[in-house]
Amino acid sequence: MIYKTDYHIHSRFSDGKSPPEDYIAPAISARLKEIGFSEHLTLFRESLEWSMNASAVEPYLTHIKALSQNVRDIIVRTGLEIDFFPGKEKEISSFLSSVNLDYAIGSVHYLGDSAVDMGPEFYNGKDIDRLYEIYFEQVIATAASGLFDIIAHCDLIRIYGFKPSADPEYLYRKMARSFKIHDVAFEINTNGMNRPISDFYPDKRFLKIFKEENVPVCVNSDAHMPSRVGQHFDEAYELLKSVGYSEMAVFDRRQRFMIPFRK
Repeated sequence: MIYKTDYHIHSRFSDGKSPPEDYIAPAISARLKEIGFSEHLTLFRESLEWSMNASAVEPYLTHIKALSQNVRDIIVRTGLEIDFFPGKEKEISSFLSSVNLDYAIGSVHYLGDSAVDMGPEFYNGKDIDRLYEIYFEQVIATAASGLFDIIAHCDLIRIYGFKPSADPEYLYRKMARSFKIHDVAFEINTNGMNRPISDFYPDKRFLKIFKEENVPVCVNSDAHMPSRVGQHFDEAYELLKSVGYSEMAVFDRRQRFMIPFRK
């Protein structure tokens, strides 16, 4: 049996639909060995409905710690998904040094003042080729910051199906190489199947590039409701095996360990 983990879960502490406790039974039913909560935290934007405020972090950490101590059939991990903003590395580093996590997920939602995933209107009238370049550059900067253990949905810019005019393979090669150099893991994020793109992140066509660079990987659902925990994981693991992956990244107190799919 594959040792499955799901480290990208959102509860009511950010923009999820249910309290953390409601995700445990579905995770066990999905035969997960570990579940990790990673609430949205956008440190440099105020009053976002989908992000917790910094003042809520300590209550969240306390809650998940208590939950982990009361659950017997699955390991419960604690993380955060933090938006990366170029030029804010010191502030993010200072924040991360003040909290106890099993892992920190870095993500890019914003290009300038607008989020790429809040509606297709963002793309209207814009140079899609240049948007892709800027987005990938920011993801590469997220990895290069050295602040994070996992990079989330590394090509979220695909969400509404807008495509560059040229083959973006060179962007994926630059990104995968950066992940390897800076020793950060990436995720197969299965929640793309629930979004307009109806596909995993990253693009399946380029997954082999990450294997060529031997970038550590984990599979995450990015679930915002209990029914999506572990969703599409069998397909994701088969996809990983098809390009040569045989082990996955697991995390404990900001330390990464590699274990075989079948432990």
